[in-house]
Amino acid sequence: QLQLVESGGGLVQPGGSLSLSCAASGDTLDYYGIGWFRQAPGKEREGVSCISSSGGSRNYADSVKGRFTMSRDNAKNTFYLQMNSLQAEDTGVYYCAAERLGGCPRRITLQRYDYWGQGNQVTVSS
Repeated sequence: QLQLVESGGGLVQPGGSLSLSCAASGDTLDYYGIGWFRQAPGKEREGVSCISSSGGSRNYADSVKGRFTMSRDNAKNTFYLQMNSLQAEDTGVYYCAAERLGGCPRRITLQRYDYWGQGNQVTVSS
């Protein structure tokens, strides 16, 4: 059974940067599609980014394009989200996720993801 444990996040001023990591155990990430999601207070969880198992497909939500970069390191069984030029609207709980089909759809929907991290708070505030 795949397990995902997140680290990183915290409090940053607008315009600053933060990074998140998601370490997997119990199975190798090689064949999984992976993604990051976030949930702002009072809002539904939304897809932020994803990478396919091959790494050949990457997608980002329009709201984070050009600011966030997702990457994966299969050798370390870990993937990452680098967040730059953070804005107050980026505040929320961030979740990493993995799905068995190995895909990365243009529209990143939470229903296709089978395994989830515990969530980490990211707060952007002055």
